[in-house]
Amino acid sequence: MTEETKTDETKDEKKEKPELKDHLVVTQHSITIGGRELHYTVTAGTIVLKDETDREKDYEGEKPRAQFFFVAYTLDGVEDPASRPLTFSFNGGPGSSSVWLHLGLLGPRRVVMTEEGGLPKPPFRLTNNEFSLLDQTDLVFIDPVGTGYSRPADGEKAKQFHGFTKDIQSVGDFIRLYTTRYNRWLSPKFLIGESYGTTRASGLSGYLQERHGMYLNGIMLVSTVLDFGTIEFTPGNELPYVLFLPTYAATAWYHDALSIHMPMQTLLVEVEQFAVNQYAPALLKGDGLTASERSAVIRKLSRYTGLSADYLDRSNLRVPDFRFFKELLRRRGRTVGRLDSRFLGIDRDTLGEGTYNDPSYTNIIGPYTAGFNDYIRRELKFEKDIPYEIISSNVHPWSYAEHENRFVYTGETLRQAMTSNPHLKVFIANGYYDLATPYFATEYVFNHLNLDESLRGNLSMAYYEAGHMMYIHLPALAQMKQDLAEFIQMAK
Repeated sequence: MTEETKTDETKDEKKEKPELKDHLVVTQHSITIGGRELHYTVTAGTIVLKDETDREKDYEGEKPRAQFFFVAYTLDGVEDPASRPLTFSFNGGPGSSSVWLHLGLLGPRRVVMTEEGGLPKPPFRLTNNEFSLLDQTDLVFIDPVGTGYSRPADGEKAKQFHGFTKDIQSVGDFIRLYTTRYNRWLSPKFLIGESYGTTRASGLSGYLQERHGMYLNGIMLVSTVLDFGTIEFTPGNELPYVLFLPTYAATAWYHDALSIHMPMQTLLVEVEQFAVNQYAPALLKGDGLTASERSAVIRKLSRYTGLSADYLDRSNLRVPDFRFFKELLRRRGRTVGRLDSRFLGIDRDTLGEGTYNDPSYTNIIGPYTAGFNDYIRRELKFEKDIPYEIISSNVHPWSYAEHENRFVYTGETLRQAMTSNPHLKVFIANGYYDLATPYFATEYVFNHLNLDESLRGNLSMAYYEAGHMMYIHLPALAQMKQDLAEFIQMAK
């Protein structure tokens, strides 16, 4: 066989490569929410995201970029779809699929946990979610590229999707495509994101307006991080020590590790005042702090954290999160969770500064993984043999090149979006026991948003006695449903 023949065969093989197509499955279902029977349609599958291509300014067509996996719920029997709100949902990571908000909070089916949100005995199961938001809004759950079943198209490099800006662009382009494909441009539109998904949602508030002319009615932020400087314990950055302190106190209170006894809300008011008025100034003084000032701060820190004065002295008044997880209950041989500090873990030993794993993560990963993999095949009839990436490490390293030598901050994008669209409302949900994105850090960010006074009423905050995924706690789930429903009714 000549080289020319081989070349021709290679060309033929490339020509014969099948065209990347949408793969969608549609099913019908019903559920009772608030005493009302609802019939709804589920569309599950992958949709091909394409780019326009040109060569020397001569239009060539469209080139596939990626397959985006999504699950969409639409209420049947709606006469005017334009009157029906539409909510796009995603989680964070980076590297997380949308399964948590999907099967924990918003969707018509949810994973069964214990009432407190603890790990049930396997095998795990799903149940109808009487707290689903489907009675208020249609729902679209999006898995960013590299998570769930979403993958780059052949010839496209995965890393081009795995970065701050590229992620916002690709998710935003999917939202535009879905809105166009399903004729929802005139519907009231909402975003809901959790954790890094709040970073993404804040970025999308600007991208959708500026790139696609899409104005939103509302954004719902669950466990918020818009300023990474508030949560990253790096040398020279004093903010996290101050902003984590109230959640340290709430955690110690929950585990009966404090020598004082008062209602948690009363305690937190006291701790917040100390954090702002005494603790922050002490850290700012640094080595200029006098011996008497240092002793006074240590006494208060010990009172509010449950950690010994000696430990706090040796740690130079500064306790990063990973040390707190290990130290608080060291004498009991237990660690506390990062995502939800109500949950306890058991390490191999009681030595060391950090924990071997996060007990609040291992508490949820099993039930949600099993629940989704069964649900998507058995009930939604979508079949695919590749792994559904619940939490993918393949997206790392995640690029923050746009923020080189500075902390990631998306608060300014949100401020600009709210200024351009003064009708945009924002709901912020916080868990008291969240040691990943503490509530006091979130309050700090929104208190420093520099939002015009006329727009500050567009912000609303809610608090729940649970952690990062506060909806795993049934009482919190019930309250969240009420709060989110009221928000959508107000903002639509």
